[in-house]
Amino acid sequence: MSATDHVAVDAEGAVLRVVMNRPEKKNALTHAMYAGLDAALRRAESDPAVRVVLITGAGGAFTSGNDLGDFMATPPTDLDAPVFRFLDAISSATKPVVAAVNGLAVGIGTTMLLHCDLVYAATSATFTAPFVNLALVPEAASSMLLPSRIGHAKAAEMFLLGSRLDATQAEAAGLVTAVFDDAALAAEAMKRAQTLASRAPGAVRATKALMKRGAEPVADRMCVEAEQFAARLRSPELMEAIQAFMQKRAPDFSKFG
Repeated sequence: MSATDHVAVDAEGAVLRVVMNRPEKKNALTHAMYAGLDAALRRAESDPAVRVVLITGAGGAFTSGNDLGDFMATPPTDLDAPVFRFLDAISSATKPVVAAVNGLAVGIGTTMLLHCDLVYAATSATFTAPFVNLALVPEAASSMLLPSRIGHAKAAEMFLLGSRLDATQAEAAGLVTAVFDDAALAAEAMKRAQTLASRAPGAVRATKALMKRGAEPVADRMCVEAEQFAARLRSPELMEAIQAFMQKRAPDFSKFG
């Protein structure tokens, strides 16, 4: 495992695990940590050996949000700031991003989840977005994405009053995919990330891209899907899937990038 500026990165098969690794500060994020997260995501995007990214936090927290001292010493004033480069990387990732939320997910710790494809939480996890409490506004397109995900009323309560969701509430609201006991979270999230990594990579990326398209008329979406479906019918991945079915074996997509 490599660790730079409190971000630890290691590969487990085709899964790149990225760990916010500053547990003594509840993984409060510094500019250097944002740069490390950005670098890890861009590494995953360019490395054909990586099929899935798994993001989590060290110790008992996912992240307590920005390190306010570091944040105020050099506030991010333009889109080239590390935090905005990280948000661009996670929002534009073409490969699946899985989050394993252990403990606190404060501010960007919650809003970054809106750009993850699967979000697993420990029973101890809590989710807050207290931007207004600090005289700030939401980021990461969360003012649009969070109301869309959990409803305007609940999002307004989180944003305007700084209210908290526990893991059960977050799952019920649709912010979280599933909840596991604290001790089981890391293994359960990795197991699902590995399963995802074993799927046909081209089909996974194409499906993610379809799901991330903005709202559009049903007929338009059907046309786009039909084009993608036709392309998949010509893919070597499909041939492998069909041969595996006929041969009564599991498909092997490891040779596809």
